[in-house]
Amino acid sequence: MSTAVDQLFAVRAAIGKASIEAGRKMDSVQLVAVSKTFGADEIRPVLDAGQRVFGENRVQEAQGKWPAVRSEFSGLELHLIGPLQSNKCEDAVALFDVIETVDREKIAGALATEMKKQNRFPKLYVQVNTGSEPQKAGIEPKEAVAFVQRCRDVHGLAIEGLMCIPPAEENPGPHFALLRKIAGEAKVEKLSMGMSGDYEVAIGFGATSVRVGSAIFGGRPLPAK
Repeated sequence: MSTAVDQLFAVRAAIGKASIEAGRKMDSVQLVAVSKTFGADEIRPVLDAGQRVFGENRVQEAQGKWPAVRSEFSGLELHLIGPLQSNKCEDAVALFDVIETVDREKIAGALATEMKKQNRFPKLYVQVNTGSEPQKAGIEPKEAVAFVQRCRDVHGLAIEGLMCIPPAEENPGPHFALLRKIAGEAKVEKLSMGMSGDYEVAIGFGATSVRVGSAIFGGRPLPAK
């Protein structure tokens, strides 16, 4: 039975292979290991194996495990990859190094205020709802370029990249292509796209980081009743 460390190395190898096949450098794609719902003891073997970049969906859950882990391991980079509520912006700015889910004016304003207050400046990505799914977070594709510009001009935010989560039942390729097109128009360089089932496809479309959870850690633990 393979362990999380075995799977980590397999995913790294697959990322390298997909990068080379796409005509890119082997180390051109950052692996964000998605550790949501897994405790520090389950993450520690992956940390011991050298992984330093992790993604979490919920601010409160991340607060419960990462400060202690950070005291043990240096060089950690923590990404918020789940929806952000305005009342959690203070905590998110204090904890995360990258916030990938900026998707509306209220969040942009709250982040700008907190970043100045704390003198801490996480890297920021705008989440684009490429499938225009009503139940999913993210700015509409047709509004994304203007929103990035408002983040810069109105709120003084340095938007570094874009992020998307394609509809589960659709071919992800066109969604990745759309995000790449929007990134070019918005003049951002980073593309966070691709998860456990499609990260190799995303690399072919120019992903600069992929968010991989179950392919490393296995299925999510069931919530306690």
